Amino acid sequence: MPPHSQQRNLDYHRLPQPGKIALAPTKPCSTQAELSMAYSPGVADPCREISRQPDTVFEYTARGNLVAVVSDGTAVLGLGNIGPAAALPVMEGKAVLFKRFADIDAFPVCLDHVLGRDGRTDPDKLIETTAALEPTFGGINLEDIGAPACFEVECRLKTRMGIPVFHDDQHGTAIISLAGVINALQLVDKAIADIKVVVNGAGAAGIACAEFYIAAGVQRENVIVCDTKGVIYRGRPGDLTEQKTRLAADTRARTLADAVRGADVFLGLSIADCMTAEMVRSMAHRPIIFAMANPDPEITPQSALAGGAAVVGTGRTDFPNQINNVLGFPGIFRGALDVRARDINEEMKVAASRALAEIACEEIPADIQNYLARAYPQDHSDGMFAGNNPLKPTYVIPKPFDPRVVPRVARYVAQAAMQSGVAQTTIQDLDRYEAAVAKRLHTDLCQNP
Repeated sequence: MPPHSQQRNLDYHRLPQPGKIALAPTKPCSTQAELSMAYSPGVADPCREISRQPDTVFEYTARGNLVAVVSDGTAVLGLGNIGPAAALPVMEGKAVLFKRFADIDAFPVCLDHVLGRDGRTDPDKLIETTAALEPTFGGINLEDIGAPACFEVECRLKTRMGIPVFHDDQHGTAIISLAGVINALQLVDKAIADIKVVVNGAGAAGIACAEFYIAAGVQRENVIVCDTKGVIYRGRPGDLTEQKTRLAADTRARTLADAVRGADVFLGLSIADCMTAEMVRSMAHRPIIFAMANPDPEITPQSALAGGAAVVGTGRTDFPNQINNVLGFPGIFRGALDVRARDINEEMKVAASRALAEIACEEIPADIQNYLARAYPQDHSDGMFAGNNPLKPTYVIPKPFDPRVVPRVARYVAQAAMQSGVAQTTIQDLDRYEAAVAKRLHTDLCQNP
């Protein structure tokens, strides 16, 4: 990165005051009477009510709209195990996105003293510390926790805690990419039950993508996962984690090049330039390539298209079909919090994917067209959002600043929570709910985004 860009980024985080978030009161506290209500003696009344009826904590405190972004800093972005203090800017950034996109108050919680002697996550320590946060927060977003510990941490916390626990590094990419694949399959006229999928990268996101795609209808025997040693196959020598063992394929393929021959979908969650146009040519007719390594993808869109790819997506903003987690977690938590869900389960995650896929196939109203024209002027000029059904190879998933995204995802997630029995409150009119979320988030629809 050029020095001037580094300085610009540092100044952004440092000026005019350090950090990216701050606390703002929601009630006036300017007079003696208001002070006496905000704190002593008036605060005793809601305390007594909560003591008598614990669920009223959601009426008298901010808990129902408060999410903890929890990390131990062991697997931060592309930076690796940099520790909790160095991870704090990322967690603050996640809190900014929660607020900007879903009006959820999120607080970064970067934890120390939760590592083992090897410097890696000690699941027991992290679980104990995170579980102790439950009385304060309405949901837990786990972030940048190293594999394989992240799988155990999320699984045990979901069982132990009565609020939603969601590891976005695992499930966010899976949810967003599946939405894109659902729509891409329409364009290439293939059924999800028939496709062969190759996942390159067996970290948290890669494992979660493979399992989520299987839950969505891909046949387990049609999934091959590769790690740094090649194909994860049955009987491979060496120690495999529980998660890798579950995905070990009955195949003679040993390399990525072997694995992608005849495959319909390639998901890259690995390293730059590990995929070639020639490998794309060896895939099934009109393959789908989602090369999501950042900052540089496994293969550039130009090379993938030259190799015969029908649809290409990456993790970058400067290429079409960006697989961006901000399309998922704000709306997912908005819907989960609004029905006081005890969990974010598979049904809710699949519902989020369906919502995103649906939006990309809908005619875009004129006011939202105008909004998107300001947010994405080049894409709008190129006609990306035009037509009764704007679905096309360069637009299989909606854009992050599309104001329909969070309200629709929240609606579908809330509905799935109610239908699957994890919701503790009921929304009677989902049309009205979606409209209310849209109004809450986009009172500035006709202004600059």
